[in-house]
Amino acid sequence: MTKRFMIRPALCIGCRTCELACSLTHQEKKTPGRSRIYPLTVGKEQWVPIACLQCDDPACVKSCLVDALRLNDDLGYIELLQERCIKCRACVAACPFGCSLIDEEQEIIVKCDLCEGNPACARFCPTKALEYK
Repeated sequence: MTKRFMIRPALCIGCRTCELACSLTHQEKKTPGRSRIYPLTVGKEQWVPIACLQCDDPACVKSCLVDALRLNDDLGYIELLQERCIKCRACVAACPFGCSLIDEEQEIIVKCDLCEGNPACARFCPTKALEYK
């Protein structure tokens, strides 16, 4: 059975540990601004973690002109093949949740890859607002 990435906004305390874990995993340094997940502030003390929901019918995959996005059935995530990506940003525009992001520093499209089956954000979330099971 394929695991699912679950976000429970009510449990998020806005600590940003998810951003740090993601940036350390993907950039190997603390660069939260380049993270593939971020807590959106929704009021005075409410946050909603924003990350790719790995949709069952992903608009980003449908919008890609060069098949740079595909479902990785083994790990249950939408995989971005950088070598195919032409950086047209169609996937960024197509995502209704704003989860395909642009890394301006590297000039590439980035999206959550669930750390290839072991998401750091979920592993280090102190409140279990993020889970992968």
